Amino acid sequence: MYRWRQLNEQQRAELLSFRRQSGRPWHSPPHRISEGGRYLLTAACFEHQAILGSTRERMAGFADQWLELLRTQTEEINAWCVLPNHYHALIRTERLPELLHKLGRLHGRTAFDWNGEDSRRGRKVWFNCAETALKSERHFWATLNYVHHNPVHHGYVEHWQDWPFSSAAEYLKARGRAAAARAWREFPVLDFGKDWDRPEW
Repeated sequence: MYRWRQLNEQQRAELLSFRRQSGRPWHSPPHRISEGGRYLLTAACFEHQAILGSTRERMAGFADQWLELLRTQTEEINAWCVLPNHYHALIRTERLPELLHKLGRLHGRTAFDWNGEDSRRGRKVWFNCAETALKSERHFWATLNYVHHNPVHHGYVEHWQDWPFSSAAEYLKARGRAAAARAWREFPVLDFGKDWDRPEW
């Protein structure tokens, strides 16, 4: 399984630099979350196996395909994160059924490719993709914090901005660390039923 902590400092710096120069689609959060069509999309590998993250090259390739699909099917991508065995995206779209259909096709293609690479034909790779409609501004901000905190929660990194497969670095740069810290305190991910530790800014 791909683990960030196995990389040395130079490898981490090179990977972060490459990912940040890739121009990943991301929209800064609006001042007020009033319009509908906002969802948290979540999908996991079957039985939470780290098939997606078996190598950093596989994660990078998947992230590129996935983000390009999201870009074409959404009006906004407010937060995203790809981990070795699951992903999250906080988006706004008026084309949810079409998006879910195309994500299913992406899952099918990647499952076929990865099973060929791993000599595991017939293995079930993906479990499902689920969408959660956001109900309020508070729900939006707690969800955004949840997405960006996920790599810290799962022990891959100590700081949000150190995970290369996430919008956290762009978010902190655009919003500012002080404002992001206030949003963390005001909209904690306790809403998701976990007692999370405060991230290191």
